[in-house]
Amino acid sequence: MEFLEKDVAGALSGRPHFHLRVAVNALNIVRRQLELSNENNRLCDAALASLGVSSERELADAIRSGTIEDGYRLRGVLRTLVTARLQVNNPTYLETYS
Repeated sequence: MEFLEKDVAGALSGRPHFHLRVAVNALNIVRRQLELSNENNRLCDAALASLGVSSERELADAIRSGTIEDGYRLRGVLRTLVTARLQVNNPTYLETYS
């Protein structure tokens, strides 16, 4: 990655440089997903289970139907799910706004 970001990027400009940046960002997302997936899956599964659901689809259905009455716990679960996604897709956002 460092080679792409420093050596190759320095030799490119314009559209090829932009495409390289997009590719590097995609590779970084894949790397973070591989590094964090087991832990994030465990945390998200536990958070969902705390509300009595086993998937985000079930959570959405429960929210729509109004069967989840504990708003405080729901906010905690949603925070866990969003944090797990941001850790993979945009960790800088978490660092900036947490």
